Formats: sequence, structure tokens, C-alpha cells
Amino acid sequence: MNTPRECHSALLSIGVAAPSLRLPAAQVAAGWGRTGGRGQVAVCSPSEDALTLAWLAASRALDSASIPPEEIGGIWWGCTRAPFAEGPSLSFLGAALRLQTNSEAALLSGSPHAGIDALLAADDAVTSGRVRTALVIASDSILPALGSGLEAASGAGAVAVLLSAEGPALLGQVTTQWSPVLDRYRGDLETETREVYDGRLFREQVFLPLCQTVGSALTADPSSRWSLPDPDGRLGRTLGERLGSVKVVSTTARAELGDTGAAAPLLGLAAAMGDPGTLIAVGFGGGRATAISIQINAPVPGSSLVEQHLSGGQEVSYTEALRCRGQLSASGETVEMAVPPGSAMFVRGSHEMLALLGARCLACATVNTPPNVHPTCIRCGAIEFELVPLPLHGTVQTFVVNQTMPAPFVAPLPLIVLDLEDGSRISVQGASDGSDLHIGVAVDLQLRRYALERGVPIYGYAALVSTASENTIERPSA
Repeated sequence: MNTPRECHSALLSIGVAAPSLRLPAAQVAAGWGRTGGRGQVAVCSPSEDALTLAWLAASRALDSASIPPEEIGGIWWGCTRAPFAEGPSLSFLGAALRLQTNSEAALLSGSPHAGIDALLAADDAVTSGRVRTALVIASDSILPALGSGLEAASGAGAVAVLLSAEGPALLGQVTTQWSPVLDRYRGDLETETREVYDGRLFREQVFLPLCQTVGSALTADPSSRWSLPDPDGRLGRTLGERLGSVKVVSTTARAELGDTGAAAPLLGLAAAMGDPGTLIAVGFGGGRATAISIQINAPVPGSSLVEQHLSGGQEVSYTEALRCRGQLSASGETVEMAVPPGSAMFVRGSHEMLALLGARCLACATVNTPPNVHPTCIRCGAIEFELVPLPLHGTVQTFVVNQTMPAPFVAPLPLIVLDLEDGSRISVQGASDGSDLHIGVAVDLQLRRYALERGVPIYGYAALVSTASENTIERPSA
């Protein structure tokens, strides 16, 4: 008998993020000489990945809760495909979110179950009293095997929640079941995710039995709303019928983004967190299934913005999506950075680049940027500073749009000089094609991936015109 245990933490807020591109399933089918194909999936642009989506979702959750980053006691991130297979993925994300460097941190990976793993690990930390406020993030950008059914099903997205001892929504019962069986997987030294070997065998003897077991073990009533895993666009509906024709609310996010892997369980419930009642999320992956209930007593801050932040995106062709995913690239030379990512410049300046820090002069209060290249104040020549976080809002002072760029950069690429709200001036890339820019226009800054250098993702900030959609349109180069 599968007896649920009780969680004891509460949700303070929620934030979500979606990439800027959408790939219709019909485009995938046409690329392989087939007809048909229903729905669409979300695809990351060249400057987006699982980390930039995680940053955006977490930033929105923090803003909705009005909690400064320094009050976060720990970060738990669930992600099937972190930017580094082995490396400082979590440290990069923590720095970009401006968290304390001594905060607790854990990266959960290995399967789409990682998002649920992160939530439960953070609940344990809050319940035990180790941290007062925990940041939980689940994000994914799945790279499907070419020619597989996953191409028309695998998407991208992110969700973040803040946990504490008290809040408008309470985590309730949780139950888990596992079986040592092979579902979809990615082997060592492989880059693409493989689909299941036998779809019917997987459905009838792996997916449905495990998910039914955990879903049926929770106490639910007919009014409960469910988020169900749906890796192929059909299994979610079948599971809902097996559970007794339950009310499934995750279909909206699934239809917009496709299967979002580790983010799917909570992302499917995000919009429903604005209405009181019982929510149940079922997560699956790696031969494991978990169901967890959430009691919504009052609207969760951030839930009213979910639909706005998930909708939109520009349609791209199959070949454009392949270029964005790095599965189709032109031959020839690429331009390398003059300074390797592991060099002293990056070791000394990485934190200030990721956290977007400036150095305020203690003598005249001038903010010097970037701190690492200004040992003396640019205004008075003093040598004593304090590091300060720079605002993520400003106005365009001047800009230029590069219409031709060498690989791996994508043209058109705007380069912008900004005057930030605190008076400091910085230079950043633009996140659009530049057609919406003009001198004096207000912009917001978002974390983006500038390049992939020697296997290392290089992150920086890109400017988006404030009045534009937050799902900024970016297209791969021709």
C-alpha cells in the first residue's frame, strides 16, 4: 500500500518563463516528408537556454513576493539539461540572481522528475528550519533526437516558487513510486534525448501504472484540479481517464509550450494558483512517479501573470528550429573570443558580469562599470569602492545595429549604450533585431546567453524595449 506523507511548507509566490519561438508540429512532419502534425512546441532562440529561462522565472517569483535576493536561504534547481553536463551551472544561476554566496544550493538532474525532486528537497529544508525562505526552480529545454517523435512534442519552459513556513498555499500530501525500467533517456556522451523503445509497452506497463498508483493514493475530491505529465501529447489525456476523468488544468501550458520536462508538473498548475481549492501535480521521469497536493487558500502572488508570460512567441520553420538547437550548423570557421572562458579575466570578473554589479566610489559616489577594469574612479581617481547591484532598467543613450556578424553570433545584432536608473552607463547587446530601438526609449535588462565558447556558455544582459512583449522575438540567422 502506498501511504502518502505530509509536507509542511507553504508557497509565497510563483513566476514562469517561456522561450521566444514556437515550432508547429506540422513543420516537423513536413521536414521529414510527412503530412499532418498537430500543436506546437516552444523552442529557445540562440540566446536562450534552460538557465536564462530559470533566471527569468525566478526573478518574477521574487518580484511577486517583494522579497530581496539576500533574504533567500537556499536555491533548489531541477533541470534535465543544465548548461554544463559537469560544471558551475548552479553557481552561474545563483550569481545572476544575486543570491548570497553562502546560501544552500542544490542542482537536481538526471530525468524530468528533477523538478519534483527540487520541490521536495526545498520543503525538507524549510520544514527542518535550515532555511526560512527557499527558492525552487524547475526549467528545461529538451534536445530531441532527430527524426524521433520527441521532435514534435519536446518544448521548453521554466517555473519558480518561493517556499516558507507560512503562505497563501500549503503543500500537502506526497507519494512516490518507482520501477527500474527504461523510459526516454540520454546516454553518457550523447547530446540528444532518445524516445522510448516500445510506445505501447511504455504506456501500459510503465507510465500509466506508476502514475495511476501515486495519483490514486492522494486524497482528492471531484473539484480538485490536476497537472498531469504528457510526454507525447496523448498520454496525459489517457492518464486523466484512468484516474476517473479528473479535471486537468495543465493542458493549456502543454498546448502552448509542449512537454517542458522537469518544469511540467508545477508549470501545469501555475495559472490555477489564483483560485482557491486543491491542486494535484503528478511528475514522471527516470522510472519514477510522484504526486503532490497543494491547498490554495488565497491567490498566490504571480499567478495572475502566468498566461501573459507563457503566451506569444514567433513561429519558426523546422530548419530554423534546428539551427537554434545547434543540430544544423554551417561549415566554416567561427570567431573565438580573444580571452578563454577559464582565464583570469573571467575568474575575476564572472560574478560581476552575471550579477551585473558596479563599483560605487566611496569618495564621490560615482558608479564605475565594470568594476574589474576600473581600479580607480573614472571621475575622481579614488581607489576605494563598494560593490552595488545595478538597476535592470534604463534608457538608450545610443546604439548601432550590426547587419552582418561572423558565426557563432547572429545578425542583426544591436549593440546598445544604456544610461541606467542610478546614473551608471553600460554597454549591452539588444534582444531584438533593433527595429524597435531609438535614443531615449526605456528598456529592461534580461539575462541571455551571448555565445558558446569552447563549450562554455557566456552569459550577459540584453536590452528589451519596455513596452514590448517579454517573450521577445528572435530569429536564427539565414
